[in-house]
This record gives sequence, structure tokens and C-alpha cells, in this order.
Amino acid sequence: MTEPIRIGVVDDHPLLRDGVANTLRAAAMDVVGVGASASDATRLASEHIPDVMLLDISMPGGGVEAARAIAQSHPKIMTIILTVSEREDDVIAAMEAGARGYVLKGVCGPELVATIRAVNQGETYITPQIAARVLAKMQRRTNTRSGTGGRNSETELTIREEQIMSQVVQGLTNKEIALKFSLSEKTVKHYMTSVLQKLQVRNRVEAVIAHQKYGHRAP
Repeated sequence: MTEPIRIGVVDDHPLLRDGVANTLRAAAMDVVGVGASASDATRLASEHIPDVMLLDISMPGGGVEAARAIAQSHPKIMTIILTVSEREDDVIAAMEAGARGYVLKGVCGPELVATIRAVNQGETYITPQIAARVLAKMQRRTNTRSGTGGRNSETELTIREEQIMSQVVQGLTNKEIALKFSLSEKTVKHYMTSVLQKLQVRNRVEAVIAHQKYGHRAP
């Protein structure tokens, strides 16, 4: 029998925190601890070593700071920001700090559970409408810089890799991309590994940003 995903939930709003914890328990996930601040998050990470940590971005001490500290001290713990903030800069800061997911608090229970499972399997997830705005913001920044964004042979993607990236930009998971192109999920992961290596980035969000920086366009 598969072991349940072990989760820490950290948010300074008790009603929301308890509601999220109860939703996860109802989905057969193991909530190993709850907290209300960045210091609580780092303590829970050290004491329980959960698989996934849900962090509020605006809690005392800051969710981004907590994600960064956890990524540095316990890199195998996947962190997800659960927040009301739709600011593109918050998304970029969170992912650069090591968060593997960015989800709005209006998400329904089943979608949150599905996101946690995907992130626990190594996926990176951002609420699609936010991902699209982050991409647009990075594109605007690129367009204002003269002499930047050029392609070179080291970052040149194949046609298939460009097609895969066009779907990543839209927020699709590896499984969804595989279904769309009639590929196996393993094959899509292989292409994504190649993309990450070519663009010299660590995750899907950084890949989207680098993809725009170097001037790649989906066919």
C-alpha cells in the first residue's frame, strides 16, 4: 500500500488553516503539523521532514522566506505557496526561492489535492491564469532591453521541444501534454529534462522565463 503524502500546513488564519488541513485529511493525506509563521514552517520542516509544505505568502516572517530556508536546509521537501496574492512579482519571487507550486486560496479541495500530488511527483504548478500573466510580464521586460534575447546554438530547442514548451507556458502538466501529443508521460519528461539542461534552469517556471529571454517562440 502506498504511503500517504505527509504535509505541513502553515497559515496565520486559523479558520482557513484548519479547513485546509481537514480537506487534506479527508483525501487520505497525513497532516503532520500546522503553524502560523515562517519560524513555525522551518521548525515543522526540521522536526517532521514532510513531503510537502503549504505556505501562506503573507504570514509573519513571510512565505517566500520560509520557502527559501526550507529549500536550502531540506531540498527534498516540496513547498507550495497557497495565497490570495495574484501579483506576478510574488510568483516570480516564490519560484526563485524554491517553491514548486503557486496556488490561489480560492481553489477547490479536489484541485488542491491534485496539485499536491503532482508537486509531490516532481511537477511544478502555477495557477494557469497567473502563469500566463507572469509570462506576459517577462516578455514585456525582454522587449524593453535592447541587444538581449538572442538565440545561440546552446539554447536552441528542437521543434518538439518548442511544442512542449508552448504547452508548459499554458500551465499544462506533463500528463496533459502527453495526452495532447499522443506521447508517453515518460517521453514528455525526457523532453523537459533536455529543455531544462539547454536553458540551464532548475524548474518549469525558470524554463518559461528563460525561453522568453533567449527569444524562443513556439512553432
